[in-house]
Amino acid sequence: MKTEKRYDLAYSSCPNDTFIFKGIAKKLIHTRGMNFNIVLEDVETLNQNAAREAYDITKLSFAALGNLLDKYALLRTGAALGIGCGPLVISLAHRTLDDKEKNRGQDNKENCPGGIQEKQVVAVPGLGTTAYHLFSFYMKDKFPTVETTIIPMPFERIMPAVMEGKADFGVIIHEGRFVYQNMGLEMQADLGQWWEDKTSLPIPLGCIAVKRSIDPARALEIQTLIRESIDHGFSHPTLGDEYIRCHAQEMSEEVTQQHINLYVNEFSKDIGDKGTTAVTTFFEYAARAGLMEKTAYPLFACPQ
Repeated sequence: MKTEKRYDLAYSSCPNDTFIFKGIAKKLIHTRGMNFNIVLEDVETLNQNAAREAYDITKLSFAALGNLLDKYALLRTGAALGIGCGPLVISLAHRTLDDKEKNRGQDNKENCPGGIQEKQVVAVPGLGTTAYHLFSFYMKDKFPTVETTIIPMPFERIMPAVMEGKADFGVIIHEGRFVYQNMGLEMQADLGQWWEDKTSLPIPLGCIAVKRSIDPARALEIQTLIRESIDHGFSHPTLGDEYIRCHAQEMSEEVTQQHINLYVNEFSKDIGDKGTTAVTTFFEYAARAGLMEKTAYPLFACPQ
């Protein structure tokens, strides 16, 4: 009896990923003779694990992929790119990114008499994330003389850190853009809008990549399977939705649907020429900023 090939497949618990992969995870579609050991982690953990090639197929920030092209190659399906979906910089009220006045709680006041600090403290969802890279590009463009102290943390802790005075600003992703105002926070910058104004391109946020050791023909099968899972999700939006809800933590049904609507789009089905240009342009920005090295490795895992 022929044994089906098993692959480690890793992605985040965010609704856009669970929507994309529910067809595969819940066996709602035929998996083309492949079995999958599914792992769910936050995106920065996925980025870090990819550095040691932990998974055959994995969700990555595009920023992480750019530094791992010797190990992983991009699939044309499953990506998160788009317009109006980028990270936001948020803070408590009446702050600006070039404001030197600090008010981060009693502990900081004791360490810094008068509440004056040399650097802004900014919480980001990981140093390997596209969000952090976009923030770096933005600051060099808009506030080149402002110095920042960067604190990486899980994305769900960023808004509480700002509210509790542990950080001056936070770079928020995922559902944070839908709920930050309810938490009394203000937006200081829309990093996606800045990127769109600078490049006229969609924002390359996250992607699905496969190990370079996987044969291109098999990579094409995996790519096609993900496209079929997305198509199935759009054709049967309520089928398997308990899989999305059980991983959405305390997210409301409305916010969950907003999340899916924003991050799962035509670029998720096929990155296309415009999406490819967005990715290569992002890599060029990162290389100029010293955040990424140029590489001769091909971007994609398989032919179109």
